[in-house]
Amino acid sequence: MSTIVFIDTRGEKLPKAAQEAVTYASQLAGGNVTAVTFGDAQGLEALGANGAGKVIVARGVKAVDGQQLTKLVCDVAGKEGANTIVCVHDATGRAVAPRVAARLKAGHVAGVTALPEDGRFRRNVFSGKARAWVEVTSPVKVLSMMPNSIAIGKGEGTATVEEYTGDLGRARITVKELRKAGSGIPLPEAELVVSAGRGLKGPENWGPVEELAKELGAATACSRPVADMHWRPHHEHVGQTGVAIRPNLYIAIGISGAIQHLAGVNQSKVICVINNDPEAPFFKAADYGIVGDAFQVLPKLVEAAKKLNAER
Repeated sequence: MSTIVFIDTRGEKLPKAAQEAVTYASQLAGGNVTAVTFGDAQGLEALGANGAGKVIVARGVKAVDGQQLTKLVCDVAGKEGANTIVCVHDATGRAVAPRVAARLKAGHVAGVTALPEDGRFRRNVFSGKARAWVEVTSPVKVLSMMPNSIAIGKGEGTATVEEYTGDLGRARITVKELRKAGSGIPLPEAELVVSAGRGLKGPENWGPVEELAKELGAATACSRPVADMHWRPHHEHVGQTGVAIRPNLYIAIGISGAIQHLAGVNQSKVICVINNDPEAPFFKAADYGIVGDAFQVLPKLVEAAKKLNAER
């Protein structure tokens, strides 16, 4: 029996989440694994450094068609004799993993955050406020791994790449238009995030936020009211109704900390809050807090970041 990993590698470079998933699957299996992907992705040989011995790619699949991709994963799992299928817990993985589990009559653990301990997999529950340990008793198991859960493996070697030649049936999804969400770091993959809310008082005041993010090499984010008022694009909206993130550092500026916002960011490893209201709920969830005017604190942070970068 073996382990395979399903990843989405569309785009100009290998996504960080895909490399993390291959690393996770390799460490779980204790050796090289087979990666399954789709589209026109190039440079797949590089996944060998993350623990993939072979990559099977379905070039004919161009979009996230859940039925086609489910058939692809199940077909490869059958040929490889796989008893463990690892996916990324992103939009693509959420469209495929439950279908694969149902078709293979496998146990499915969604949102795994670490390698198993004593045969049990850890996942967050209740919007990240508690942890659950799940044991899979079925012969085949499907695991969806949360991004930013494991460091990317930095090994050597390259993977062999094979093109999938099976019949996946007719595509039921047609892509009519493609809109890219900016050229910056995608929020789900960002290790550092600088976010701001209504405390900034208007879109014209976002300059220091972007400058701080640039100096730190961070992605920018915002609260829902800011996106609803069109101060910032909706793809930057983080929270329960936006993008759920779990970066290494989340800096929240002028955000009160409503429970809906916290639900999407409280899995961040370190949270730093800047707010002039000492009673802001966000301070109860923060690791570090600065009580002060954002318009006075931000320039000092930018200056400190520039000085730090100059000394490197």
